Amino acid sequence: MITLLHLSDIHMGSGFAHGRLNPETGLNTRLEDFIAALTRCIDRALAEPVDLVLFGGDAFPDATPPPLVQQALARQFCRLSAAGIPTVLLVGNHDQHAQGLGGASLSIYRTLGVPEVVVGDRLETHRIDTRSGPVQVVTLPWLTKSTLLTRPETEGFSMAQVNELLLDRLRVALEGEVRRLDPAIPAILLAHAMVDTATYGAERFLATGRGFNIPMAMLARPCFDYVALGHVHRYQVLCEQPLMIYPGSIERVDFSEEAEAKGYLLVQVSKENTQAEFCPLPVRPFKTIQVDLTGVENPQAGLERAIAKADITDAVVRCLYTLRTDQVDQIDQSALEAILADAHTYTLQPELKAQTNRSRLPELGTDSTLDPLAALGTYLANRNDLGDMAEAMMTAAAALIAAETEVDLPLETADIDLDNLDSLMLEETAQQLRLL
Repeated sequence: MITLLHLSDIHMGSGFAHGRLNPETGLNTRLEDFIAALTRCIDRALAEPVDLVLFGGDAFPDATPPPLVQQALARQFCRLSAAGIPTVLLVGNHDQHAQGLGGASLSIYRTLGVPEVVVGDRLETHRIDTRSGPVQVVTLPWLTKSTLLTRPETEGFSMAQVNELLLDRLRVALEGEVRRLDPAIPAILLAHAMVDTATYGAERFLATGRGFNIPMAMLARPCFDYVALGHVHRYQVLCEQPLMIYPGSIERVDFSEEAEAKGYLLVQVSKENTQAEFCPLPVRPFKTIQVDLTGVENPQAGLERAIAKADITDAVVRCLYTLRTDQVDQIDQSALEAILADAHTYTLQPELKAQTNRSRLPELGTDSTLDPLAALGTYLANRNDLGDMAEAMMTAAAALIAAETEVDLPLETADIDLDNLDSLMLEETAQQLRLL
């Protein structure tokens, strides 16, 4: 029996817009929240103690984190190394430079030769000796279309044909690893992937055009005693035989994860029976207060009542309220700020019923250098009314941006013909990009 701790999607350094400066430490309080969540995971691994720690990818929000953020993550994983607990760090989509070209942020652990740390940046099988015996871990990092295919191979292909060819390549490569497994030793697949049966949040749109869905049946092989997944931020069990689980992220990244529990998994792996326990983490609450004041005689009082009903203590709060144009002067901003003082941070987002421009989502922040596709993905994740057309809008946006900047399209959008895209879709997508 191998006892392991499975966590994923740390995203250390995310969400600074939802925090404030801690004058005692000089750190953003949201960075402190992420550090605290990871620390609790490592504390549990050391207290058990576990035989193995599996990290499912996406250590940071991007591949070039500030040194302070890198050090915060390394400080925790080095605790495992010092205790002699083997750790596998899988490379996710946010850990890669330029779709995998140019290395990954986690590769520094291999370069430095950190003891007991294995970096999974390629499809490869690792035999790891633990205190409870050997285990085989097949690492499947985030794969892009350009990782498996070249442009000449797909010339003239439709997107459906490209995806089919990608899955064929992956199926063959994975089969090669499976055939080399020792059937007498527990085997685990550690994958950062979009599995087709998963329930997605914002990560689905943020990865549009960069990755591809993998059928669950391709990964649910009987040779694996456990399939440890990463990429999706919501905890979910996809399969029982073999047990296949997304642990989700360890902290809330934005308001799209407001209602999701956050945590990690403790897993008992054996050839006969594998069991997993989801361990919730006490993470920072997010709270949305939404109220329509257009039919209220006293909008200030109505808004204050809505805030009073919500538990906002130490929460990241956004207050969304709709007004008529003649009600604007009736809102006392200073009074609202006093009522919201118990919140960790808050934003007030009024919207006039007559206006056509939508208020900016707090997840988008104020950074004018934010990647337009990432911004649009976050925006769409918060617009339920656009859910049916979200993926098509992301594809259209990628094509529009490429055409505007006159750069070569990436492989996955190279065959898009702007003239053949629905004109209304292009117009709507262009409008959303301008609003962002």
